[in-house]
Amino acid sequence: MLHVILYAIVPIVVVMSAGFISGKRGIFSADDAKKFNKVVLDYALPAALFVSIVQASREDLAKDLKLTLVSLIGIMGCFMLVYFIFKYCFKKNTGADAAVSALISGSPTIGFLGFAVLEPIFGTTPAVALVVAIVGIVANAVGIPVGLSLMNTSLEKQQPGSTKKDSAWKPVLHALKQPVAWAPILAVVLVMCGLQWPDWLSPSFNLIAKANASMAVFSAGITLSAIKFTFNWQVVLGSIMKMVIMPLVILILGLLVGMDAFNLKMLVVSAALPPAFSGIIIADEYNTYVATGTSSLTLSVILFIGFCPLWIWLTDIALKMF
Repeated sequence: MLHVILYAIVPIVVVMSAGFISGKRGIFSADDAKKFNKVVLDYALPAALFVSIVQASREDLAKDLKLTLVSLIGIMGCFMLVYFIFKYCFKKNTGADAAVSALISGSPTIGFLGFAVLEPIFGTTPAVALVVAIVGIVANAVGIPVGLSLMNTSLEKQQPGSTKKDSAWKPVLHALKQPVAWAPILAVVLVMCGLQWPDWLSPSFNLIAKANASMAVFSAGITLSAIKFTFNWQVVLGSIMKMVIMPLVILILGLLVGMDAFNLKMLVVSAALPPAFSGIIIADEYNTYVATGTSSLTLSVILFIGFCPLWIWLTDIALKMF
């Protein structure tokens, strides 16, 4: 636990605090954070995912089939659970509000904090990259299109004729066009085809890939500095759904299917990551559920400091018992 705190959590707190202070002092703004996020999502993260996965073997991918299934079922199951709870248990919420809450509290911010948290704990290995890639594909290529479809449907019902009706596949295709989605898929295809990745090519990707974690965490601090915090039951419930329910569901599913212990621990920690920043970006673009969503994100980031080592400890106990 001391290793986890000193090598995974403390560095995140320090770098995020630096970003937060920079934002409060006006050195960087929320617009700057969006630019940093674009560098992470379009360049650093795709490079990190690609170069790490492409060095794996077919056997590694075959062994991780359970990882893929548990990630898809667990994360999307919690995603839809958040949507239905926030839609039907809070009368003031619209379907669009519920969709944004699902995009936030039903998705982990794997793209921004995945490597920053997992590598100090579990090492720099292809297995870590596979977990980040698989969870990232589920959150970006499945969760975001589903959330956007639910939100657009609600907006159309609220104001008939004011919102253009696009194809249901458009959000899916848009997500797959993003480097963070197609880069890991391309790497998996290359590995499955048995193509050997030359070692001399890796440094060209590693140079930008190394900026992924530090820039993402620093940017998160700037983003938090621009948030006006509000506290209500929806904020608390959103944080509980993200920090407690999702990792618990993943842990139970992983134990039921007999997942590899190492992969299960990484997946549980990934599920316990704070809410996805992409949900906040979407909320801001559509001016929907912004205040509550950003406040839930802030609370979850604070709670993660304690929940990260807690879930590692609970997973170790569960693995010994089962």
